[in-house]
Amino acid sequence: MSMEIKQAILQKIKEYDTIMLFRHFRPDGDAKGSTKGLQGILKATWPEKEVLLINDDHSDYLAFMGDDEAEVADEVYKKALGIVLDTATTDRIANKKFALCKELIKIDHHIEVAPYGDLSWVETEKSSVCEMVAEFYATFRDELKITQEAATHIYTGMVTDSGRFQFSSVSGDTLRYAAVMLDQGINTDLMYAHLQLKDFDELKFRAQIYKLMKITENGVAYVYLSKELQDKFGLKPEAASACISAMDSIKGCLCWIGFIENGDEEGSVRVRLRSRFVAINSVAEHYRGGGHACACGATIFNKKEMRALVKEADAIVKQYKETHEEWL
Repeated sequence: MSMEIKQAILQKIKEYDTIMLFRHFRPDGDAKGSTKGLQGILKATWPEKEVLLINDDHSDYLAFMGDDEAEVADEVYKKALGIVLDTATTDRIANKKFALCKELIKIDHHIEVAPYGDLSWVETEKSSVCEMVAEFYATFRDELKITQEAATHIYTGMVTDSGRFQFSSVSGDTLRYAAVMLDQGINTDLMYAHLQLKDFDELKFRAQIYKLMKITENGVAYVYLSKELQDKFGLKPEAASACISAMDSIKGCLCWIGFIENGDEEGSVRVRLRSRFVAINSVAEHYRGGGHACACGATIFNKKEMRALVKEADAIVKQYKETHEEWL
């Protein structure tokens, strides 16, 4: 089935002179890497095609991957093939003009809640959509071309979405496709420097996380990061959200959650949920979110919802510990 859908996608790409690429809002490495990587492959293979990636939002920590294109007239969308990457549901697509496209393709690895698209390639066991783009290139490498820059984008997304190839979603194929990208001459020293180096204020902010975080009876670590605290350290919500990784190595804590105030008029709070061993996505789905089994996000609007969410996560961890032995 995978081969059939890949062939159908390739054929559809060949039929169009204009291709629009889309991703989810608040982009991570996989969303940015898969769109810019596929864009690079398509441009290198078919220089005569117009391949556009247009978004209003961006990610500061991924600024090294370059900007997207400027907005174009609606008529351009209407004659285009749209390809949406790394986005489970249409409400999370950053550029809402995707709906104008003549046809739509979905390429994703999230748990499918609301299917969409004229063609849909979804493989939830894949470590990243960038892995799927790398696979797409490797499958048709006799026809497709790739640049060092495109390979760097794809490899970056593979690295970030797999936890530096540590997550259980990483397979032998993941590493084989990563090798195909590395063969293009990626400067991994520079890429990892962009991803890992942090401003001093961010490191001091992490120290605050350790002071403020709490741990439930059954092993859920969580922290609430107010807008006031973010402003004190000069951090935008995106940078504050990234600090959830500060809680990922606590023995006995199988789930860790960051609540990050967005500072908007609605009073929304971004929720980032991570776990090991135990699936936690059902909690996110109860609070306007979703994602992967062990890495997902949600949105809440008050402390009452926060307490309820933590309680639900704690119950799941408790049940897991009572019925499983191999956890740390």
